[in-house]
Amino acid sequence: MTTARTLSALALAAASLFALPAQALTVYSAGPGKLIETLAADFKAKTGVPVDVFQADTGKVMARLQAEATNPRADVVISASWDSAQDLDRRGMLVAHGSANAQKVAPQYRQPNYVAQGLSVLSIVWNTRSGTPRPADWNDLTAPAFKDKVTMPDPAQSGASLDLLSALQQRQSDKAWELFGRLKANGMVISGPNAQAMNPVLQGAKAAVFGAVDYVALGSQAKGESIEVIFPKSGTVVAPRPMMVLKSSKAQDDARRFIDFVLSPEGQARVADAYLIPARADAAARRTAIKDIQLLPEPQGNENYASRAALLHRFSTLFGRR
Repeated sequence: MTTARTLSALALAAASLFALPAQALTVYSAGPGKLIETLAADFKAKTGVPVDVFQADTGKVMARLQAEATNPRADVVISASWDSAQDLDRRGMLVAHGSANAQKVAPQYRQPNYVAQGLSVLSIVWNTRSGTPRPADWNDLTAPAFKDKVTMPDPAQSGASLDLLSALQQRQSDKAWELFGRLKANGMVISGPNAQAMNPVLQGAKAAVFGAVDYVALGSQAKGESIEVIFPKSGTVVAPRPMMVLKSSKAQDDARRFIDFVLSPEGQARVADAYLIPARADAAARRTAIKDIQLLPEPQGNENYASRAALLHRFSTLFGRR
């Protein structure tokens, strides 16, 4: 009996010695940083699966994926640009996730291989103490009162800013480029990712941001900053934040569980806390709903479509950034 007990104890000890911890999931995410850190911690608490996070702007996330093409590390990618998901999907880099929770997301914000985490809206952010008149539309920022007082996130780094540029190109064509020409002539500065464009306005060095991501500004406004988030009267653009599982992932089951968790009521409440609009239609938002915002009309056909590379080349050339 003593021998049997001893062998059993040794077997348990050996099993404990060789037990492996859960394999970490790797998530690459465009901001906001606090949101993805919270979601990662919640997911680990619920499933026991740790999550390694790389958080940066969309441009850096896509550049890292490209650099790791021969040795991919990411399992899940969350971008701030719908275009980036379409591009990865066209290149055959994504797999279907099949989340039941995705059925709660409006059809325009889900595809078989990617689905929105949440939604942001492109806006004008205006410093209410800047001494400039309150702008009501994009064109107002070309007025003399805003000479050298406007910034814009760089579409090469901000996925949402790229979505705005793409939408204006598709829906207004030459008129959009005439607007950018007037903004350039009025001294608008291109300032890196969204936060870099926002900071001079928060500090009072500039008066307004053209095409700011609204949730960041709404969070600052809630903290008491003297800014106002303005949705242009002529219309603006929704920027869905796509989530996707990479075909190269060796942990696709856990990757799908992570996306399912983000789309759960608990995950969508975290998204709402960041002042994003939850992707699920049945989740409550803490800010202005899309139905109360004037949007640009949907494009008719693809006659004004331009690729990401073509858009960035034309924009960079116009603003002398090449």
